[in-house]
Formats: sequence, C-alpha cells, structure tokens
Amino acid sequence: MPTTPVIDVDRLNLSYGDFHAVKDLSFQVGRGEFYALLGTNGAGKTSTLEVVEGHRTATSGTVRVFGHSPRDRRAVRPRMGIMLQESGFSPDLTVRESVHLIGTLTQRGDTVARVLDVVDLTRKADTRVAHLSGGEKRRLDFATAVWGTPELVFLDEPTTGLDIQSRDDLWAAVDKLREDGSTIVLTTHYLEEAQQRADRVGLMHRGAFHMEGTVSELTRTLPAVIRFALPPTALALPLPATREGDGKHRVETARLQEDLHALLDWARAHGVRLDDIEAGPTRLDDVFRAIGSD
Repeated sequence: MPTTPVIDVDRLNLSYGDFHAVKDLSFQVGRGEFYALLGTNGAGKTSTLEVVEGHRTATSGTVRVFGHSPRDRRAVRPRMGIMLQESGFSPDLTVRESVHLIGTLTQRGDTVARVLDVVDLTRKADTRVAHLSGGEKRRLDFATAVWGTPELVFLDEPTTGLDIQSRDDLWAAVDKLREDGSTIVLTTHYLEEAQQRADRVGLMHRGAFHMEGTVSELTRTLPAVIRFALPPTALALPLPATREGDGKHRVETARLQEDLHALLDWARAHGVRLDDIEAGPTRLDDVFRAIGSD
C-alpha cells in the first residue's frame, strides 16, 4: 500500500495584497481517505482548495498532489475530479452534451450513459441545462466529478439545493467511489455530513488550522451534553445544570455515562419524569460554534 500522501501541503501561504488569507498551513490527505476541510466564513478554506486544485498559485510554501505540483495539469488533472459550487455549463447545451464535453476534457475513459445513471439524470439527457431545476443542475455538477472514477475527488458544497432523496443518492455514489479507492476531499456547511462520513477533519479559522483530527478527537475537546425537561415542581437536581431558552435543562459533563446514571437514578428515586431527554457527545457543530468564542 503506497505511503506517499495524495495531497501534501507544507507551510502554505496565500496573500491578496495586504490580506493574508492562508497562513503557514500544513496538512496531508492519505490515499483512500475522506477528508473534510471546514471553516468559518472567510477562514481561507476556498483559497486553500483553489491552490490544491491548481486554480491559484501559492504566495509561498509547497503543495504536492500525487507527488506533483497541482499546476502541472498534464500530470495531475486527469486523475482529479472537481465538483465546484457552480460549474457554469452553457444553458443551451443538453445534459447529454454537457456530460460528454466534460468527459472529453478529463482525458479519463467512461460513457455518458453510465455517468447519467450515477447522477440520476438519464431521463433528462435531452433537456437543455437552462430548463433544469436547481437540484438537477447540482447533480449535473456532480457528474463533472465522477466521470471516469477519478483517484481524487473534490466536493464543494455537494448537497446544496438537493432534496433528501437526492442527497442520499449522491452519498451512495460517493460511497461507491470510495469502494473503488478514490480519495475524497469535502467542504460543506452541513456539518452533520462531515461528522457522519469524514475520516479526519481540518477546521480552519482566520487562515490557519484551529484544530485537526478525527471527529471523535475534535468532539472530545468539549464536554458531552445531557438535555431534558422537568416538571416545574421538581426537586433540586443532583447535578449542576443550566436552564436553556426553550425551558429545558442542560448538563455538561466529561463523565457522560456516570452522570446519566446518577440523573436517572435520582429521577427514579423521587418519582420525577424527565421529558424529551437527550444525551450524547458534543457534535461537530458545537465545536464549530466554539471557535467564535476563542
């Protein structure tokens, strides 16, 4: 199994005039890994990906994709699929013509019929792009990334505008890419998608990594949470708790199992009903919100 990373970023810096958008950023993405690059607005993640994808030149630092500079399009581009937030297809082309055009440009072998089936646009093959719905256009954007089952796939906000079934279908197609050995790099504002699927997460803030690691490692940086509703006449709780705006009580704990047992034992002993009880580790969106308080 090759040990050379698919993506190797070392002390990347990118400036726009006096604005330092990316600051000494270093990270690697291994072969077959699902890596989520997340960040607050203006954190620098889009600028970072533009350099890695070969669309922008770094101010300083070293970036390698498959061991090559991403600006070496002949060496890198045929092995890479990119789903942009909006691909800008000609509105006068049909779906079939658009997918065929993309396939020709990638230099990877595939068929229009297979790709249309993967993105569920077969019945729209002869429809002009101008007449597609927003969700259908997003699926056409996805087609640009999956043609020829590339070794490396970038997904930029892939499920924006998709209904639940279309989201499920897209992620099923991504799962198939991973089974075939593709490396996935995701950016998304739907943090639950990253939490459910990413092997590792790089969380950017103000041009640098705020933290990086597995979802479990990131969420362990904050306490777990128990939330529940109590009758207004209930006795004093056995654990420190705060009352939230919706009237529920919130317990933050580094000892989730022990404190949950203590709370349930107390409720049973005093005949107290705990309504709408929820208990679990901190979610990735809680870690994300905590950045703003630093």
